[in-house]
Amino acid sequence: MQIAKQLAIFLENKPGMLARVCDALAEHNINIYALTTSDTVDHTVIRMVVSDYRKALHVFEERGTLVVEDDVLLVEGRNQPGSLATIAHALGDAGVNIEYAYCATAPGQQKGLLVLRVRDVAKALKVLNLQTTRTTPAHRPAGN
Repeated sequence: MQIAKQLAIFLENKPGMLARVCDALAEHNINIYALTTSDTVDHTVIRMVVSDYRKALHVFEERGTLVVEDDVLLVEGRNQPGSLATIAHALGDAGVNIEYAYCATAPGQQKGLLVLRVRDVAKALKVLNLQTTRTTPAHRPAGN
């Protein structure tokens, strides 16, 4: 578990834009660890965690692209039913709101990567670190 920088890039919503973003990163040897997109009528927001966010920020700013950086929490977790529920319960019980999340895991893999955007990243990290040190069941039934 760690705190990382996420970049949010605001672009026109048209064919080829994601390809241009990926090309720009590849040209500068920047790897993408996590990525999600969301669209509106006239623009798209690409959120990503990359290997060198400072360099990526510079690449996008050089091109005149609107980019915003935020702290997010990267959580490597078990690929099994209830894993996300355990995390969501721990944060909810501590009063930490999950503003948004995205994750991916290949079906046969033991672990996956979860990206969490919360208002208080340091508190969320502390809560989840405490949660992993305790012996807790894999998940709690709904309503508990």
